[in-house]
Parts: sequence; structure tokens; C-alpha cells
Amino acid sequence: MFPDRLLADTAGAKVVRKVFQERQTPDPAFFLGKGKAEEIRAICQAEDINLVIFDDDLSGVQIRNLEKIIDRRVIDRSALILDIFGLRARSREAKLQVEMAQLKYNMSRLAGQWQHFSKQYGVIGTRGPGEKQIEVDRRVIKKRISVLREKLDAISGQRFLRRAHRSEFPKFALVGYTNAGKSTLLNVLTGADSFVENRLFATLDTSTRKVFLSSSLQCLLVDTVGFIRKLPPDLVASFKSTLEEVGFADYILHVVDISSANFRERIDVVNETLAELGCSTKPAILVFNKVDRVSDFGIVRSVLNEYDGNSVAISAERHINLGELKEAMIRLMGADIVEKSFRIKPTESEKLAKILSVAEFVQESGQPGILLHLKVRMRKKDWEKLRREIYA
Repeated sequence: MFPDRLLADTAGAKVVRKVFQERQTPDPAFFLGKGKAEEIRAICQAEDINLVIFDDDLSGVQIRNLEKIIDRRVIDRSALILDIFGLRARSREAKLQVEMAQLKYNMSRLAGQWQHFSKQYGVIGTRGPGEKQIEVDRRVIKKRISVLREKLDAISGQRFLRRAHRSEFPKFALVGYTNAGKSTLLNVLTGADSFVENRLFATLDTSTRKVFLSSSLQCLLVDTVGFIRKLPPDLVASFKSTLEEVGFADYILHVVDISSANFRERIDVVNETLAELGCSTKPAILVFNKVDRVSDFGIVRSVLNEYDGNSVAISAERHINLGELKEAMIRLMGADIVEKSFRIKPTESEKLAKILSVAEFVQESGQPGILLHLKVRMRKKDWEKLRREIYA
């Protein structure tokens, strides 16, 4: 019945007791059995507990019925996550997204929450029984959601223009379970200053930064909101404009906290969310972070063997194996990188400058001052542009 302890801690709640019940199907009126609800009430009275959190979504009717029996405030998992998002939202876009998600959540639970919604009122000169208060509230919420959607669409349009300006660089999206260390990795690789804290959903905003993988190969890193088990659908919908950055990325860096006891389940959660976003087939690297917190490195080697595809073990916080990560990123980009050879005469300094502006040395030979044999590597896009310039 109780969600992740760190989830509650992030929201500012102190966990006192966890209660479980196995049922084939939830009770439509109380979610759990009425007897179990009465047991929870006794626990709350004995231990002075003032809040009960459920690890699943509850309907408005279930919340109302449970609060009557338990005589305490009751919230579900989605409400808890929305509360955290409300605390974490800093940018205008994040605040708008959270507000829209909260409105959608509340609108779906209007029917069961408040008794005054059943009252009706009419206006002199109108026919029929009048309009229920709940219908008025729904209309107000829908109008506000429409306004928020327009504002978010405008922000999304601005992001599209920025994205077009940066399209010349390959893009890696940083994804992962919340608190896996994505923002820390972004800061280390790019010198950015994204907010970092040992809490869930430390940042809700998308950050895009440039990073040099080698002397000439550059890419963009895009930090995204962290994923979590049972992420509320309203949040996924509201953060669509932010999460779509994953869809526009060329590659994915899936950051995993290897020190977590249930990191495999968290990998599955992220993969499921990527599938929902239509991004499960993108080329990806599994980045096992926080290896410095694993006491036995044999465990790390075993995990790398288990995920023997494109994977690497690092510590972003302590700068361990970051060079290996960059090499893995270059290898992933291999299909987009070409090697070319040139013969450069001493009089062709301008040609040499153009080549070195987009390419990096692989091999150099020849007779200095007479003829230089140069082998370089660069992105295919850069080669197409360079070829037009030097062979025009």
C-alpha cells in the first residue's frame, strides 16, 4: 500500500508504518477491504498518524469513503507525485505543466470528492432543474486547461525554433529513473550548472548543452525529467512537450543507479516509458552510474556482462570512466562518422584550415613542406558540406 520511501521523504512526509493487503481486485468503494480500513484507523489513532498514502490511484469516491472511516487525510500515489512536482517546478513551463496535470487529476475525481457538487441552482427565467455545481466546476477547469495548453504550445513552438538552430549537432537524450544522476552527468560532461540534489525529481526542466567528445566531434546532451514507477498518465500528457525532446534525439544515454538494489526493475520502468514515447528502437547506451557506491567491483563486471550490449560503468560524481563513456558515444555514432584521406600541398593552407575546422586527426604522414598525407574523421553531415566547399 505504501509507495517508495524516498518518494514520501521528498514530499516532506515521515514514514511511520507500512500496511499491505493482498486482493484479487480492488474494492470499488474502499479500494481495500472495509475491515482493513478500520485497522488503519486504529493504527493512526494509536501512533498519531495524520496522513495515509496509497501506492495506487484512488477514485474520488474511494478517497471520500476512506477518509470517513480512517478519519485522516488520504491521498494516492498520483497526488503524492503531483505534490512533489509542484514543489520542484521552477521554470514557467514546468509550473504550467504541473498545474495542467493537477487540474486533470482533480477533474477526474470531482464526482466523488465533495457533497456540495450534488446541489443544483437555477436562474430566474431558465427552464429545467438548473445546473449542477459539479458541471460548473468542470467547465471552469476545462477552460483553464485550454488556456494552459495554448501557453504550452507557444513554448513548444519556441523550443522547435531552438531545436532547428541546433540540428547540425547529433543529440543524445539523457533518460533514466529519477535520482539516477542524469543532471550530475550533464554538469560533469558539459560544465553546466543544472540543479542537483539527492531527492527525486530534483529538476523538471529540460536542459540542452554542448559537449566535446574529442578534439572536433561535438554533440548535444539533453537532460529530461526523471521517470518513475507508475508515473501518472496526466503527468506524461502534460509533460509531452518536454518529453518529446527524447523523440527528437538521435541517441539515448540511459543512466542507471547501479547502487540501487532494484536497478533492474528501474531499467524496465524506463524502457516501458520509452516504448510509450515511441523511442524504444533508438540507439542507446546503458550508463551504469554510481559505481563508487558499490563495494564489490566484481558485481559491476557481472552487470556489464549481463547487459553485454552497449554499456559502460561510471561515476559522474567522482569522474570515473568518463573517457570510456565518450568513446562509447563515438562508437554509437559510428554509422554517422566517416574517415577521409587528403593530400595537402604547402600552398593549400586554406583547404587544411577548412578540414581541421570540422575533422580530427587519425593519421598524418608525408614529407613536411612538400606534401602532407592526412587521414581524418568527421561526421557525414560535415563531410557533405566540406566536400562542396573544397571541391566546388
